[in-house]
Amino acid sequence: MSENYEPVPSSYFFKALLDRDTIILATNTRIALVTKGILRAAKEMDAPVILELARSESDLSGGYSGLTPAEFSRRSREAAAEVGYDMWALHADHIGIKKGTPEDIEATKDLVSGQVEAGFTSFAIDASHLFNFKGGNLREELADNINATTQIAHHIEEKMGGKEYGLEVEVGEIGREDEHGRVLTKPEEAVTFIQALNENDVYPHVLAIANGSAHGNTYDSAGHLIEEISIDVEQTIAIADALRQNGSDVRVAQHGITGTPRELIYERFPHGTILKGNVATYFQNIVWEIFRIFEPELFNDIWKWTIENHREKAPGKSDNEIFGKFSKFAVGQFFERIYAVNEDTKVAIEARVYAETMVFLKAFKADGTAKIVREYISSL
Repeated sequence: MSENYEPVPSSYFFKALLDRDTIILATNTRIALVTKGILRAAKEMDAPVILELARSESDLSGGYSGLTPAEFSRRSREAAAEVGYDMWALHADHIGIKKGTPEDIEATKDLVSGQVEAGFTSFAIDASHLFNFKGGNLREELADNINATTQIAHHIEEKMGGKEYGLEVEVGEIGREDEHGRVLTKPEEAVTFIQALNENDVYPHVLAIANGSAHGNTYDSAGHLIEEISIDVEQTIAIADALRQNGSDVRVAQHGITGTPRELIYERFPHGTILKGNVATYFQNIVWEIFRIFEPELFNDIWKWTIENHREKAPGKSDNEIFGKFSKFAVGQFFERIYAVNEDTKVAIEARVYAETMVFLKAFKADGTAKIVREYISSL
């Protein structure tokens, strides 16, 4: 194992493990207290892991997590050095482009520049909201997404200055619903999108699709937390097969895994077809559970703030669901207190996160795959 604990370009992960029977775990560390536990488990299992935050969580002013790209990078690097683990990537998840206006594009470029300066080795451009429902064909419907993604991808390429990096793009807004339920990405939509980007000299490694998942916790009509079992595995396979048939090495990045039973992932997920699997809210939930017992005053204050500030946004929802959906916005609000918790609280979080990450890595069939990446890198 290398003694260089700096982040690795995720492109090495994607290329080395292309079409192997594994999924690379991408973990959201919006509460950075979970980072060491994740990296310890990755080291124990010798599995590559991606640490990531979305634009909404970590922008140049800190986002709702309170972590700027530079601060997120610093904390991640310190954890990796302390654990002594070499196979991890630093990923800018959901670099969201909501409007596609010149001002929106320029602000996004500024964010990307900050991420590059902070040492990020992986980027996910998300312009999936830019969909022209009045377009006459798929290319016209996707034109705004293609254009915005191309502009930001070229900016990343320029700023990285020849350095290796991983690239994720998105087609089909995750969790979007119409009168029939969640809207799913079609195979021809994915193929058209990737072909258009390739024509523009943009070559992603993974593609996020709408395949029935949703971000965050999932609740039933009574407001009870339930398992997420709506991911359409057959549709996912059909999309990946269509990409393969068109000669593409792009594979699927699966978002919204929180709540998906690990046995379902292990037994039914198409490992390798899904090459990157995002787990975010799951780790936040662990922190809240630990706080509830170890830091009850802090937990109660976070609960009260969340309910008071977000009840109007979720009329008719139970307090439990409101907290589950909106407590992420409390992370930045309680930043100082969260990172000043007692040492035994941090130990409990690390231990619990370590154990749960081990289960995810096993379900992803990722154990031992970091060796394959090291061999790939040494062959370059």
